[in-house]
Amino acid sequence: MLPHPLENPTVKAAIEAFQNGDHKAWSALFEHDAELFDDGSPRSLEKFTRDALGHERFTSFDRVSPDGLEVVGKFHSEQWGDFKTYFRFQVGPDGKIHRLDIGQVD
Repeated sequence: MLPHPLENPTVKAAIEAFQNGDHKAWSALFEHDAELFDDGSPRSLEKFTRDALGHERFTSFDRVSPDGLEVVGKFHSEQWGDFKTYFRFQVGPDGKIHRLDIGQVD
C-alpha cells in the first residue's frame, strides 16, 4: 500500500497503530509532552487521539519523504470526508515522537 517501505521504525509503528485504531500502541510512541499541529495550529494530541483513531485512516499512500518522516496520501475521516493529507513526524534520539504535524495537501 505504501510506495516504498517505511524505514523509520517509529513512523512505521505510528502509521500501523493509526491505521488499526490502536490507541494504546499509538500513544506509547509519543513523548509525554509531545506537540501536535494541525495545518500549523496547535491542537490537543490527546483529543486528536481520542477522536481520530478508529474513525480516520489513510485509504492510500502517495509518497514517503526520503528521510521517512513524512507520509502523504488520500485520507478518510468519518466527520470531514475524503481529502489528501500529510503526517510529518519529528522523532527524538530516544525513538519517541516529540512533534507531529498534520494537514491537508493542496
